[in-house]
Amino acid sequence: MRWWDIDPVLELEKDLFPEDAWSRGMFWSELAHARGAEATRRYLVAEVAGEQDEGGVRVIGYAGLATNGDQADIQTIAVARDHWGTGLGATLLTELLTAASEFECAEVMLECRVDNVRAQKLYERFGFAPIGFRRGYYQPGNVDALVMRLTTDPDSGSAAESPSVQGTEIHD
Repeated sequence: MRWWDIDPVLELEKDLFPEDAWSRGMFWSELAHARGAEATRRYLVAEVAGEQDEGGVRVIGYAGLATNGDQADIQTIAVARDHWGTGLGATLLTELLTAASEFECAEVMLECRVDNVRAQKLYERFGFAPIGFRRGYYQPGNVDALVMRLTTDPDSGSAAESPSVQGTEIHD
């Protein structure tokens, strides 16, 4: 993800997370840590050609990862509603797990809304296990978060086995 992706990402963010959408400043802040030798973030966008945007592409998903030492935290994964069920979420998650490996992280954490069963099932397929709750984490809706963790195993190969989505370009 680059600065020029922020506007289309914000449109998707507001559609998918109307109560607790990230702001432009939040994305700028994360991207400030995504480049250079001291990078601690990896942000991706998924685009499909031939749709919408003046450049002939449309952002249909995005994802982000933050690292601190040997721990990574999935900050966000989002897929446009008309691309649900295509495997794009799994592809984005695979890319984030690959990034966590590149950052040499031993575990990956995330928070997921307790009412987002679709996402929970995706994370469980990749080996994430629930470890607790954060009460009222998502504001202003006061929705609890399920905290999940994946302890990386270099021999598991789970990230490498995820299928890619035809016609979708993912880049950071």
